[in-house]
Amino acid sequence: MALWCSIRTFSKHAAELGNQQPLEPVFFVKPTNCIQTTGSIKVSSHPGSVHHEVECVIRLDENLELDSIAVGLDLTDRDKQSELRDEQLPWSKAKCFKGSAIIGNFSNWHGKLRDLSNESSQLILRLKVNEEIRQEAKLSSMTIKPEIQMESLLKWAPVQPGDYIFTGTPSGVEQLFVGDRVYASLETVDGEVISSIDTVCV
Repeated sequence: MALWCSIRTFSKHAAELGNQQPLEPVFFVKPTNCIQTTGSIKVSSHPGSVHHEVECVIRLDENLELDSIAVGLDLTDRDKQSELRDEQLPWSKAKCFKGSAIIGNFSNWHGKLRDLSNESSQLILRLKVNEEIRQEAKLSSMTIKPEIQMESLLKWAPVQPGDYIFTGTPSGVEQLFVGDRVYASLETVDGEVISSIDTVCV
C-alpha cells in the first residue's frame, strides 16, 4: 500500500507558502509505516519543526474507487522542507518521519469521487489548536479536485486497492509545540462529524 499525497490543491495554501498553483496534480509518496491512528504527536523527539496540515484522506476499494474517507494530518518539518527545496533535493526527511501521517476514523462514502468537492455535499475540513481554529475550508474550495487527482494518478502510478490519497491542505498551516491540544475534523456544514482526530503534542 502507499499514501499518495497531493500538494497545492488549495490555491490559498500555495500562496501562503509562496508557491505557484500547479497546472496539474503533483504528488509525493509517504510509506504506510508513517501512519499513526492513536496516541500523541511526538514534537519534542523530532529533530526539527513540526507543522500541521489537515486533509481529507481517501481510501480506495478493490476497484480503485472511493471506499471511505477520513480526516488526516500530513505533518511536515517545514524548516527541513525549505532547506531541501532550496537544494533541489527530495522532501523525504521533511515529510516521511515517524508518525507523520495521522489518520482519523474512516467512514463509508456512498457518493462518487467528484461528489466530495461538490458544493451540495458541503463537507468542511477544520483544525483547532488549543480550541483556536487554525485551518478551515470547504472541500468545494479545492482548486485541484479529488477526481482530477485520481485521474492523474491512474495514468502513471502503480495504484493498488487499499491505497490512500491525502488530497491536500487549505491555508493556515502553522508550527505545533509541546502541550498543544489538536482537534481535526471532517464535518458536514450542519455539524455532523464524519471523522476526527483528538490528540496532544508531547
